[in-house]
Formats: sequence, structure tokens, C-alpha cells
Amino acid sequence: MIQHSEISNTLLKAKIKAGEISFGGNKKLKIYGRLSCKSGKRMKQENRVFFGSEQEAIKNQFRPCGHCMKTEYKKWKDGLI
Repeated sequence: MIQHSEISNTLLKAKIKAGEISFGGNKKLKIYGRLSCKSGKRMKQENRVFFGSEQEAIKNQFRPCGHCMKTEYKKWKDGLI
């Protein structure tokens, strides 16, 4: 898990381009989602964290976003994740 406030924008873009970062999350709400999610783009930078994989987000006890990850969110809500 990488906190947005602890990484430069240049390094962040390089990691995204290299595929090292695939998901973003809100550390206060414990929600993760796709980097293209409108909800994720609106969150404050100090609350934003990044994950290399969905498994990493789940391991850190984050839940899927209900907007950009509807299928995963439904599985989480039904207790399957």
C-alpha cells in the first residue's frame, strides 16, 4: 500500500504506466476501486492510497467500490469475499 502523500506525481505516473499500481483506495473509508473511477478521483489526496493488486487491497481490509466494481461489491456484500 502506497500513500499518495508519500509519493511524487512523477513516480506515481511511472508506477501506473509500469503496471505496479492498479487500484486506488480511500484509507479513511477502507474502499478500493479502479484508478479511472469518478468517485476515487474526487477524494482528498491525503486519504488516497494505491495498491498493486486487488488481493493487496483485500489483505489490507478494504472493500470494493460500489460504483466502479459492481460485481466485486455484490460479492463482498453477500459475504463471498
